[in-house]
Amino acid sequence: MKAPWNFARFLPLAERLLSRGRLPALIFAVARKGPSLGKLKDDVRQLQALCVAWWRGEYRAISSRALLTIVAGLLYFVSPLDAIPDWLPGIGLLDDLAVLAWVLKTFDSELAAFRAWRNRQSPEKLRVVERLPDTPEALRLEQGKR
Repeated sequence: MKAPWNFARFLPLAERLLSRGRLPALIFAVARKGPSLGKLKDDVRQLQALCVAWWRGEYRAISSRALLTIVAGLLYFVSPLDAIPDWLPGIGLLDDLAVLAWVLKTFDSELAAFRAWRNRQSPEKLRVVERLPDTPEALRLEQGKR
């Protein structure tokens, strides 16, 4: 399936974000925007949990292409200026939802593997792995201590 229109420009941004260690800032931006999603909330939380687990080094069983595309999809989601600007009432989130749906469908097998990994973890471990500290900087510092 072909990537949604205007999505490709977010791939180099995602690559730079990952290479510069800025994933925590994106994770927090997603957490701030996520509550308005309704039915897609669980899917966005799963993508966010995957990014947190990857950042903390707990889950690395994902291809670099899948991780890059997921991060680009989340960047697209939080960007107010994409194909349909988010400030347009009623339709502003349509393209964001389409991109997220495409990411979820395209990498379904990788996301299923992550779900299986999560299901094998104890609830206590998941609370530690997926917990977001108060700030992106605190999450970045946590990773630096490892």
